[in-house]
Amino acid sequence: MQPKVTFVGLLQAAAVLTVAFSFVTGFDLPHRNIELFSHFRLQYFVVSILLLVAFAVLRNPLYVSLLVATMLFNANFVLPWYLNAAPSTTGVELKLMHLNVLSTNSNYERVINAIDAEQPDVVFLQEVTDEWLLGTRELLKQYPFTYSEPRLGNFGIAVFSKIPFDSVRHVNSPPLDYPTIVATLTVGSDTLTLISSHPTIPLGKHLYYARNEQMESLAGLVMGTTGPVVLLGDFNASIWCARYRELEASTGLHNVRRGFGILPTWPIFMPFARIPIDHILVSDGIGVKDARVGKRVGSDHLPLIATITL
Repeated sequence: MQPKVTFVGLLQAAAVLTVAFSFVTGFDLPHRNIELFSHFRLQYFVVSILLLVAFAVLRNPLYVSLLVATMLFNANFVLPWYLNAAPSTTGVELKLMHLNVLSTNSNYERVINAIDAEQPDVVFLQEVTDEWLLGTRELLKQYPFTYSEPRLGNFGIAVFSKIPFDSVRHVNSPPLDYPTIVATLTVGSDTLTLISSHPTIPLGKHLYYARNEQMESLAGLVMGTTGPVVLLGDFNASIWCARYRELEASTGLHNVRRGFGILPTWPIFMPFARIPIDHILVSDGIGVKDARVGKRVGSDHLPLIATITL
């Protein structure tokens, strides 16, 4: 006789999986496949709360105890992002927008309209192809200072600015030679360095190590600059990924999300599974006045927008 599936049994199975994934992914360095599940910390937190309520109603002390511990463990990863925002100075404001446009997306007008509505000072676009440069040429009316390195596939990049660059170039980041833009511009009395990059998606051993190597090279670029610096892009690594945490630790940068929440950006087509893999990181001395996601533009990513102060 086959065992009968019950509602309580399904809740128990969900609880076991939530507990297991929550704790195992808290230590994601041992294997790349574990890292893939570390990005869903917010989901584990929410589900552990819902299951805790369910088992409290069912008066099951074992599962209540397990889920309290799981909720608290997940809260340690999630709640700090809603606290301790970087202090906003009274200096000059600069509004930044980062957007992975999705190379196969052809909604050029929606992207242009989103930029027009937000009016950022500097815009970085990723997954830029020749078609995207042609489709967004209207931006040059408001953003006359631009630099681009379009590529076939998903790793072209471009920057549009209302402010003249002091310098702008791209470097081919190891190991796959994907372009990284390095630009400097004057904001008030400061020379600000802006670095934008798009490491590969870490699916499979080769691409996992390739993404890690590119992130390490970005840390080297940051540490090789003087003065205030901003690092931004789709890193294909969430704020809970060990490699991302290493990037913050090695550079001393902090994410503009801190104090403003998780701000998940991808994937658009799965709202409950959305994770924060697009980032804007700033060095000490740069304040953060605001950080948020923008509206949908036809891409599988949401724009990430931040107003910083120097």
